[in-house]
Amino acid sequence: MVQSIELLLDDEAESAVRASWDALHGADLPSLATHTSATNRPHVTVAVTDDGDFTPGIESLRAVFAGWDLAGAGLAATVGAPLLFGGHRHRWTVARQVVPSRPLLTLHAAVARALAQAAPDAEVHEQTRPDGWTAHVSLTRRTPADRLGDTLSVLDVEPIACRLVGARLWDSVPKTVTPLA
Repeated sequence: MVQSIELLLDDEAESAVRASWDALHGADLPSLATHTSATNRPHVTVAVTDDGDFTPGIESLRAVFAGWDLAGAGLAATVGAPLLFGGHRHRWTVARQVVPSRPLLTLHAAVARALAQAAPDAEVHEQTRPDGWTAHVSLTRRTPADRLGDTLSVLDVEPIACRLVGARLWDSVPKTVTPLA
């Protein structure tokens, strides 16, 4: 079972990311536009487990997010340069970096503390732990190495100013989301 804690983008930033998804799909390139699940939307993942359960920490997480007024003013962020992750079997995830402001790093650390206390049996992936996290918004998965140049040439890489305006827990087994803020 995979679970993740995700921050949601404001409507304008979400539309800009979806436009990138659509441009990639329109160019016959891998894109998250083809992932048509109702739960699929642009987001910033702050914690992932595939060997545990975050649900015992839901109320602690809600308390953390309540202190950040995500549903109100939100948290300022910038979606920046393209990033590549993976390379396993010559396939890559293409994403856009989210510039990690001090408030975003502070929120991320607070989420990690809440999970460590309230869901200690959930093994959090190293790449989403404090000091190992690369904040990003994914655009593709499993992009072949020989298509990376094409993929990058299609993308509009102008920075996207955004606000992080919500948080949720995504659960892969029932394919559901639980609002956290």
